[in-house]
Amino acid sequence: MKTLLRHIILFLLLAFVSLGALHAEETEALDVKSFIFGHTSDGYCFHITEIKGKPVCVWLPVIVHSKESGWHCFSSKHVCELREGETYQGFFIAPMTDPKHPGKLMEVSASGEATRPFDLSFTKNAFGIFLVCGFMLAFFLPAAKKYKKDPMATPTKYQGMVEWLTYMVLDGIISPSIPKSKVPKFAPYLLTVFFFIFFCNLFGLIPFFPFGANVTGNLSITLVLALCTYVAVNIFGNRHYWKDILWPDVPLFLKFPIPLMPIIELVSTLTKPFALMIRLFANILAGHIIIMVLMALIFIIGGMYGAGLGSATSIISIFMMVFMTALECLVAYIQAYVFTMLSSIFIGMAQEGEEVES
Repeated sequence: MKTLLRHIILFLLLAFVSLGALHAEETEALDVKSFIFGHTSDGYCFHITEIKGKPVCVWLPVIVHSKESGWHCFSSKHVCELREGETYQGFFIAPMTDPKHPGKLMEVSASGEATRPFDLSFTKNAFGIFLVCGFMLAFFLPAAKKYKKDPMATPTKYQGMVEWLTYMVLDGIISPSIPKSKVPKFAPYLLTVFFFIFFCNLFGLIPFFPFGANVTGNLSITLVLALCTYVAVNIFGNRHYWKDILWPDVPLFLKFPIPLMPIIELVSTLTKPFALMIRLFANILAGHIIIMVLMALIFIIGGMYGAGLGSATSIISIFMMVFMTALECLVAYIQAYVFTMLSSIFIGMAQEGEEVES
């Protein structure tokens, strides 16, 4: 394993030194913003490489509904390879420099105005979500079936690994924060959200197809995850929880006739999931951006100062990128841990009045 890792690092080092050695006249000016956000944002295809100037991509299906022409379904190749000013069936992808809809599919209406259609396309993030869900089913279900078939049988090494991972989250995060009687009710959700976030974070660090989708670095994804926790906290909160929000134990003038404290408490129910959403999104996106910036430095310095300094920058950048990638593997676990831990605490607080396991 160590030998394989050394070979991989050596290969990447040689590749980036070669890239950094490109002469200034042979290197086109790099659009740093499009380069970075083109890789960290959602997209309609997986760009793998270029051969003789032609992109090698995995094209994903585009599914949109136009107000003027109805439903359309076609390969993203038709819109990803368009030149500036061209359209396919009236659609095009806005450039990353577009201030309103960077990288999004746009429609040219009959009046010539560019508008957003109803977009249900199978994008990189959607593909990444299905990939992670499929991996989780393939990873956990075989162990569950073996336990169901013969609960008293000696667990295999695979079952032992799955059991260890599960109880690491259950006993280390969930049980200390939620009343013992309520753990079976909320554990399935919390276990699912932990492993979903963890595998999404890890798969996003692998830079080749079918991985590489920045799922948890997308605000829409973290918003949905935070809303799930919000529902689990507030829909299933008991009467003690809602009493402390609507009629807290404070002096009467703070809640009547002007319900100052109830308003503050209601606002706090929204700030908790908001913090979950922003924390996960910002940490994952920031890590990806740092890695992409280190990569962009190779092309920028190589193009500005030539082969010598470009090669030196390549060596420094590649080692920094390896370090940052290793650090991001740790962050992948930490962010899944923090999101699950805070969700468990919020859910446990909503079950106030129940005995909490120490």
